[in-house]
This record gives sequence, structure tokens and C-alpha cells, in this order.
Amino acid sequence: MSKNKVQNPVLEPTVFSVHLAVCSQGHSSKQDNLAVTAVALQDHISHDLQLRNLSIADHSKTKVQKRENRSKSLKRNTKAIIDTGLKKTIQGPKVEDPEKEYVLDPKPPPLTLAQKLGLFEPPPPPLSSEEWEKVKQRSILQGDSVQPCPICKEEFELRPQVLLSCSHVFHRACLQAFEKFTNKKTCPLCRKNQYQTRVIHDGARLFKIKCATRIQACWRGHVVRKWYQDLRRKLPPTDAKLRRKFFEEKALHRESYECPICLTPLPASADGHQDPCETRCSQPSRETVLLSCSHVFHHTCLLALEEFSMGDSSPFHVCPLCRSGYQKKILAC
Repeated sequence: MSKNKVQNPVLEPTVFSVHLAVCSQGHSSKQDNLAVTAVALQDHISHDLQLRNLSIADHSKTKVQKRENRSKSLKRNTKAIIDTGLKKTIQGPKVEDPEKEYVLDPKPPPLTLAQKLGLFEPPPPPLSSEEWEKVKQRSILQGDSVQPCPICKEEFELRPQVLLSCSHVFHRACLQAFEKFTNKKTCPLCRKNQYQTRVIHDGARLFKIKCATRIQACWRGHVVRKWYQDLRRKLPPTDAKLRRKFFEEKALHRESYECPICLTPLPASADGHQDPCETRCSQPSRETVLLSCSHVFHHTCLLALEEFSMGDSSPFHVCPLCRSGYQKKILAC
């Protein structure tokens, strides 16, 4: 017992020092973790505020990446060329398809320290062509390209149009202005962060179809109206008054300048047309009569013919030209 009493004072300081060392190490590790977390959060926030992964607002980044990709492809495709002395056909510049769809977003940026530590979710990987096709089909079912742009409330027409990975559609210029104004990359409708963008031409295609439909409708209307006017000119109406008026106008527009009986010029027609032979004649203008068969005579000539006609009685006289029964109407001079 005496030995234990003598040894305890020697053992107690060593245990206490070890406990202090362990506590200090745990405290220092916690402080280090807090410091790393704070630095990671600060770095992530600074990267998020600088908007380094905006492809629409930051055009310089996409240009640099395109140049790098071109230089790499040129290095890979370099081949030795043998000069044969023959003339080479110079090919013109390749014309790109104006309706070709392409992705605007550059390669995803490297993960920040906060994303590596699991404090924030990493950005989604780039969508494949099949996934983009599903997103486009969902947008077509929603009818986004048929409706106006949600930002400017105007039709898409032929202006550039972008499709987001959340299946919403906007004008490219409108989305660019929205990102610059809000200083964030969030969808204006669903507020999805870090979306991906793809240039599409559905709005332009629908606008062209709409314009073609309007042009075809105008042309068909013009053709039908012209056909109906020609039909009205040729086919007499069924109504008695309209039918009489139709034949009167037809007779007046007929190019008959002389009376078929006396072969003298007829007076001026109702539409003001004057025969040049009549201006040279000094005879006074006589009354003209219009028959139901659309022939025109001098009234006096027709009366004289009716009086001298043998075996005919009034109302069974026949026209001297077409030999059909008629009814007559005196026209004003």
C-alpha cells in the first residue's frame, strides 16, 4: 500500500499531460476543419459570384475553348503533303446549316473545394443528345415555342432561341439580359440553378409555316374572288330583276355601233362611249330600244319593221337578228 501511495503522485502527472495533449489535438483538428470549411465556402461563393460558368454572358470563354480545340485538332490531323504540280481545285467556304442545333455551355468548370468536401452539390454533367431530345420533346408538349417569350412577351419569329435543360424556352438576347441584370444563372420561371442551354429553331420554323399559311390563304382568296367575279359576268342570275339588269348591262357593253336595220350609227351608250362615226353625222340622236335577247335597234326602225312584217301580231314579233321572241325596253339617250 505504501508503494502505491508513493507511485501515484508519479503516474498522475503523466496521465494528465496525455489527456491535455489529446484534448489540444482534438481542439486543434476542429479548428482546422472549421478553417478549411470557411475557406471552402468563401472560395465557392467567390466563384459563384464571378459567374465563370456562364456561356451566354461570357463569350470570351467559349472563344478561347474553341481556339484550343481547333489547335488540338490541327495538331492531330497534320499530314505530309506531296506537291504533284497539278492544279488544285479551290473549295469555297463551307456553308453551315442555319437550322443546326448546338449547345452553348462550355465544358463544366473544375469542382471547388466546397463541392469536393460535400458542402455543395457538384454541377450536373453535360446532357447527352438523347437527353436533350427528351427535354425538347417535353418543351414541345408544353407548347413553349408556340407561346411568346416569357421575358419580353413577344413572338419568337426568326430571332435566336435557346432551350434550357429545365425545358423552358426564351429569346437568347432576353436570357442574356436577364443573367446580366440578376447576376445569377437561374431559370426565370422555375429558378433552377446552373442550367444548360441549347440553341434551337422551333420558333422560327413555326413562324415560317405561319407566314406560308397566310400567303396561301391570301392567294386562294384572290383566286376564288376572281373566279366568282368571272362567273357573275358570264352566268345570269335567277332573280327576275337581276336577270333583266344583267342582260341590259350585257347589251350595253356589246360593241354594236350601228342599227342592224337602217345601218346608221346608234347614239351614245349609257356608259358614255361614243362611236367616232356618230360625231361626223349631223343627224339628231334617236331613241334606242333594247330587246330581251340583248340586241339594240333604233326605236323607229323597230316599229317600222313590226308594221311591215307580214303575219306577225304584237306580242309575237321576232328579233330581226336571232329570230327569237322578245320584250323591248326604250333606253334613254
